[in-house]
Amino acid sequence: MGRVPACFISGLIEFFRLGILASYAQECGRPPLKQDRIVGGVDATNGEWPWQVDIQQNNKHICGGSLITENWVLSAAHCFPNPSDVSPYTVYVGRYQLNNVNLNELSRGVTLILVPSGYNDRHNGNDVALVKLSSPVSWSEFIHPVCIPASGTLFPSGMMCTVTGWGNIRENVPLPGVGTLQKVQVPIISQSSCQDMYQTDPTEQVDILYDMICAGYQEGIKDSCQDLHILDYSFCGPLVCQMVNGTWVQAGVVSFGHGCANQNKPGVYARVTSFSDFISATIPEIQLYGQANQNKCVGALVVFSCVSTLLTLLQR
Repeated sequence: MGRVPACFISGLIEFFRLGILASYAQECGRPPLKQDRIVGGVDATNGEWPWQVDIQQNNKHICGGSLITENWVLSAAHCFPNPSDVSPYTVYVGRYQLNNVNLNELSRGVTLILVPSGYNDRHNGNDVALVKLSSPVSWSEFIHPVCIPASGTLFPSGMMCTVTGWGNIRENVPLPGVGTLQKVQVPIISQSSCQDMYQTDPTEQVDILYDMICAGYQEGIKDSCQDLHILDYSFCGPLVCQMVNGTWVQAGVVSFGHGCANQNKPGVYARVTSFSDFISATIPEIQLYGQANQNKCVGALVVFSCVSTLLTLLQR
């Protein structure tokens, strides 16, 4: 019997490595606990949104975020006025209620906060932040990552998506009681329509930039800040959309709004697809949703070629 070629061994290693990456890509955006989803601003159920994180500064909730890998959280730049100082921050994953015991949660410190170099104010765009945890977390039924879209992923106007968070239920009115995680469904609004809505008020000029995405209702009946709905815009949380294959993909990060569920003032979010390159450059191991994995094809070709070579040698 002929000697097994080295390329066959390396090909197998690559095959299994890529298989692990593929498993992760399929795993994100798929909550292990199946839940019935209710339209409207209501309490979430425990484990329904397992990527939701609570970011605290000096033991006080300041922002939400989403778990995107074992080590990284996606949040908003406006949550971190001094990103070079990581010492005041603690991140809770698997948390369900702010003011109660959460048996399934883990806490981590923060070692790094990265914001795009062009960020200076949320109204000027670039309102995202990547937060590196002090140590990786382990996946469970209550701790799971959301998928991050490749730059070409589309979230069309009218698509129903969900915002989650622990912010105020009305302007300056915090969540009562144990502070249960809230959720609300809102439709995507096209950039042009969103711009037109904000221009109806001549006293207040708001530009909806290319790296922003809007969601809500023109009549203002639902928003990410309203009676029985979730968070005011000083807090940030994920806007996630369920794709046709059932996978949840993050479309936006709560950035700003004017008033609370006011007419012609839908919620404005940082458009995640505009930051796909920033995210993948910072986290090379992340597999973006909708991104063709050319390395996987190369690896498969290597394995196929080496198997063919081995069979040829064994037949001699």
